[in-house]
Amino acid sequence: MARKLLPYVEKKFGGTAKFVVVNRPGAAGEIAVTAMARAAPDGYTIGLVNVPGYNFIPMTRAAQYSTDNLRLIARVVDDPSIIVVSKDSKFNSLKDIIGALKEKPASITFGHNGAGTNGHLALRMLAKAADVQTNEISYKGTAAQRTDLLGGHLDVGMLSLSEVPELHAGAKGDLKVIALLAKARSSALPDVPTAEEVGVPVIMSAERGFAVTKAVSEDFVKKLEAAIADSLKEPEYIKSSPGDAAVLAFMSGAEWQIHLDRMTNDLRPLAEEMKKSEPK
Repeated sequence: MARKLLPYVEKKFGGTAKFVVVNRPGAAGEIAVTAMARAAPDGYTIGLVNVPGYNFIPMTRAAQYSTDNLRLIARVVDDPSIIVVSKDSKFNSLKDIIGALKEKPASITFGHNGAGTNGHLALRMLAKAADVQTNEISYKGTAAQRTDLLGGHLDVGMLSLSEVPELHAGAKGDLKVIALLAKARSSALPDVPTAEEVGVPVIMSAERGFAVTKAVSEDFVKKLEAAIADSLKEPEYIKSSPGDAAVLAFMSGAEWQIHLDRMTNDLRPLAEEMKKSEPK
């Protein structure tokens, strides 16, 4: 997302800015966010944050960063979680999966991309709402989940809407989406019901956007926020990012912080429950 969007943001600065994207993988995003939090407050280091991991990780362990020391610049994407199976799967609905788990607890494997990710939290919330026991498998990324789904080594994948662009607008592929964990159906997958429609009121999304260490100047933050907002309206950018086009959802940094504060309060009971269940 950053590599596709930032060239347009550069243009909004009239050629005075040049962004270099550096990957800092690991620890469900903690390594990257920590590097940003420890950077000099000169505006030369900004970061891409992934919610809910960004605000959930510090609730479950002694993280190397605190969200209190960071400032959100802008949200770019609101990407609902989806429940995915292979096209040949015997499961055709969320009801099928819940029914099988009621009959035989933990008999179905569910993949997610690590502790604190939207897929992981969605799975925990789903199990609690449906009162079932699942068999969780943590992956290092979506590509590995897809490989195992297609190879028959994983029953269900917990992914995000933008991660299956080949299925958008009803196209056929090797995967099928059986439920969307959002308040309403998506125009990208209009035939896919929400979990709430089938009696499991679970909503979970991956939100992605930019942040800086808190001491960065107000002037810089406002300029960057405005440049991001304008860039997201560029037709060329939207066309170049088909996976994200369906989930673009700009929100100012201040608005996003208020939204995240509410989300954090809602997730706190789940965080406390997870901490209690960890081996001592």
